[in-house]
Amino acid sequence: MASRPLILVSPSIEKRGVEFHDLSASLSVRYDSAVLHSGGIPVTVPATIDRAVLAECVRRVEGVLLTGGDDINSDLYDPKLPAKIRRTVNQTPDGGARDLRELLLIEETFRQRKPLLAICRGHQLLNIAFGGRLVADIRQQVPGALNHQRLDRACELVHEAALTPGSLLAKITGRRKLGVNSSHHQAVPVAAEPFVASAVSRDGLVEAMELKPAAGRQMPFLLSVQFHPERLTPQYAAHRAIFDAFVAACVRNSSEKS
Repeated sequence: MASRPLILVSPSIEKRGVEFHDLSASLSVRYDSAVLHSGGIPVTVPATIDRAVLAECVRRVEGVLLTGGDDINSDLYDPKLPAKIRRTVNQTPDGGARDLRELLLIEETFRQRKPLLAICRGHQLLNIAFGGRLVADIRQQVPGALNHQRLDRACELVHEAALTPGSLLAKITGRRKLGVNSSHHQAVPVAAEPFVASAVSRDGLVEAMELKPAAGRQMPFLLSVQFHPERLTPQYAAHRAIFDAFVAACVRNSSEKS
């Protein structure tokens, strides 16, 4: 039996932690539970922007998981964002260090060709890392959009996403449509190169991305989703399958390189 792969998980940053009420790393145990249930061992990214340290972190693991959390600094994707919309952006309380750290992680994960699963904020940052845009506030910028900010039903299916036939996500879940939860006010409007949208909500926002076929050889596994499958794994097999596929890719990639 293959050994459990180590999965590097990037945490949120809180302004006031529980222990000493200072700047703290925070990670929902649902991420750990989902990784563990699928056969991986989660390890947390340290709070550093030291490129060499982060490169070493990626080198020592078999895959990388980017998680949800606060908004991304809008200067990274729209320096001219109107003040009215900019006021809705709730950035990380660390002066942008998390943004930089995760951009470096994305760069290293691609450079070292490790499997990558990006969730919610991670999905958005991945698009930005490759020159893509974000909708900074769905309600103000997308007339007629769905209510994507359903924190009251964070662990429930609240709308469907249409999956691209033949896409990685369609193959993983075995679905043409996937019910998803939704707890975000920002979104990817168009997938940046070299990605392609593999799931779209009925208001046209990108619910999942993967590499285009021509770029697929760059990475052993890459899936980016706007929703939170880690909150749905206890109830829904299709969402468990996302973590199963990711962890399996980590095992496979490690075996091929050993």
